Amino acid sequence: MIQLRPYSSLGGENHGWLDAKHHFSFAGYYDEARMNWGALRVWNDDTIAPHTGFPPHPHRDMEIITYVREGAITHEDSLGNKGRTEAGDVQVMSAGTGVRHSEYNREDVTTKIFQIWIIPTRSGEEPSWGAKPFPKADRSGGFVALASGRKDDVDALPIRADARVMGATLKAGETAEYVLGADRKGYLVPAVGVVEVEGVRVNARDGLAISDLESVKVTAIEDSEIVLVDSI
Repeated sequence: MIQLRPYSSLGGENHGWLDAKHHFSFAGYYDEARMNWGALRVWNDDTIAPHTGFPPHPHRDMEIITYVREGAITHEDSLGNKGRTEAGDVQVMSAGTGVRHSEYNREDVTTKIFQIWIIPTRSGEEPSWGAKPFPKADRSGGFVALASGRKDDVDALPIRADARVMGATLKAGETAEYVLGADRKGYLVPAVGVVEVEGVRVNARDGLAISDLESVKVTAIEDSEIVLVDSI
C-alpha cells in the first residue's frame, strides 16, 4: 500500500516564532486516521525563527530524532549535555526514564528541522543524547542509516526501537532501492526535491506511508534529499 499525504493536508499552526506542520496527530492537531504509522508516532516539520526555540520541557519513554534541514539547533538537557547540530546532521535523544531538554535556534538565520518520535521497544533505561554529522556526499545515490536500533548499523546513532531512520541524496534521474520487508512500515519524506515511488509523485515535504512492500524504489525527478523511517 502507498498512501500520499500532501504537505498541504498536514495539520499544524503558525505560532510566529514557530511554523509547525504535523504529519501525525500532535498538540492541538488531532486526526484519528493519523495517530501513528507503526512505531512512528510523530513527524513534525518545524520552521524556527532566529533566536527563538523550545524552552525546557520533559519527555520519557520516547526516541526523539532531530534531522536538521537548514540552519542549526542547540540542545541542552538535564543530563548536562550541550550540543549544536547543523544542517545535514542528526541528533538523537532517548528519553528513557525521563529527561528535560530545550532546543533553541541561536543562529541569525531560520532553522528548519524534521523532528521524529519513535515508540521504543525498551523502557526503564537511563536517558541519553548524542549527535553526529552525516555528510550528504556519503549518502549520495543510496540509503544510509542515520539512527537505528540494529546492532549491525554501526555508523548510525543508536535508538532503543525496532526501527531505522534512513537518509539518501539522489540526483535527478537516479534511483535508490530500499529493502523494507512486507511485514514492516515505511514513511518517506523528501526534505528537498521531488521523487517518484511506485508511480506516485512525492513533492518536497509531502509524506508517503508505505506498507506491504518487500522493497521500495525511489526515483528522483529533481535533485532530492530523502528521509525514510522503517519501523514495525
